[in-house]
Amino acid sequence: MPRVVLGVGAGIAAYKACELLRLLTESGHRVRVVPTPDALRFVGEVTWAALSGEPVTTDAWTGVAGVPHVRLGQSADLVLVAPATADLMARAVAGMSGDLLTATLLTASCPVIYAPAMHTEMWEHPATQANVSVLRSRGAIVLEPAVGRLTGADSGAGRLPDPAAIFAVATRVLARGVRAAGAGAGQQRPDLAGRRVVISAGGTREEIDPVRFIGNWSTGTQGYALARTAAARGAEVIVVAANVALPDPAGAKVTRVVSARELQDAVTAAAAGADAVVMAAAVADYRPRARSTAKIKKDGEPPEPLWLTENPDILAGLAAHRSAEAGQILVGFAAETDTSADAARAKLARKGCDLLVVNPVGNGLGFGTVDNEAVVYGADGTSTQIPRGHKDVFADVVWDLVVARLSK
Repeated sequence: MPRVVLGVGAGIAAYKACELLRLLTESGHRVRVVPTPDALRFVGEVTWAALSGEPVTTDAWTGVAGVPHVRLGQSADLVLVAPATADLMARAVAGMSGDLLTATLLTASCPVIYAPAMHTEMWEHPATQANVSVLRSRGAIVLEPAVGRLTGADSGAGRLPDPAAIFAVATRVLARGVRAAGAGAGQQRPDLAGRRVVISAGGTREEIDPVRFIGNWSTGTQGYALARTAAARGAEVIVVAANVALPDPAGAKVTRVVSARELQDAVTAAAAGADAVVMAAAVADYRPRARSTAKIKKDGEPPEPLWLTENPDILAGLAAHRSAEAGQILVGFAAETDTSADAARAKLARKGCDLLVVNPVGNGLGFGTVDNEAVVYGADGTSTQIPRGHKDVFADVVWDLVVARLSK
């Protein structure tokens, strides 16, 4: 049974950690809740103990014979701090250990995830940003906060990510089993730590008139799995989402677009300086030559022909304009009914990317499903079979291939 320490900082978002605790315990994790003393002003000790079935303490003096300030960090498979306040992260950076949670953070030899929650001004303050950079440099996974309603009438960046999204990142970290994110000497950093990645997801829509469009069946499920997995591996993640109705993945900055040309503009801007770009979105090849400003009526007469024009080839454009010295890895996705190696190799050469993920569609595979399969073709002549499996596991294989090329 995986052992998780759930650290709770003193923020109003502490009540959301109750839902996170429920998700962890109901999925078979043994969870010890370690709040800061002030966190108990928001959610009481009895609540945490009842939900976790474990004792709850805030100081290192309770049960001192068991040396809890050392043993909790040593024995945990994951330390997850949610909410992580600006004050708590500052104390973690300074190595302070005035309560049980900060002491546990000092002794943890397992992955550590921080899910920040605070007002926008506090998140954007240079001191907080510097502390986040230090924590990430030491191997911690610090998720980007969500954007939305904050305390009172304020809105902006700093909202705690959805508990289900935090849970998804935590389970990805635990699934990999990487001892990668404490602050102690000799610990390995997550393999995408310090990397910035851009992922396109979903399917573009090309408007015919105010109520109709040309589109496809892509839901963004695979793209969001790639984003979720990259965040769990320590990356700074930017998602360009085309018509995706899924909750934002925890730890990712999401830009929403509709059409292929909007996607091209957003991805091109985000790709500048990125270590890897993964084009998982399904982009419409064509758009109407002209969009009707009024709904096209069915009036008994034969309809006017719908003239189409080609959309830009975003993947090929990224490949043509990237700097060879930058070492950026470019990954394309191709949802195909013809998955032959010859067709895939020809498309790979035409696009100019480093990796082309060719996945079959139809017969229960592809769009909107929880699983996927593919063959990944490399510009270096390699090919990697990804057997049918959950899209999170599929995403890990893709990132393994990217990491191997980044390390070169």
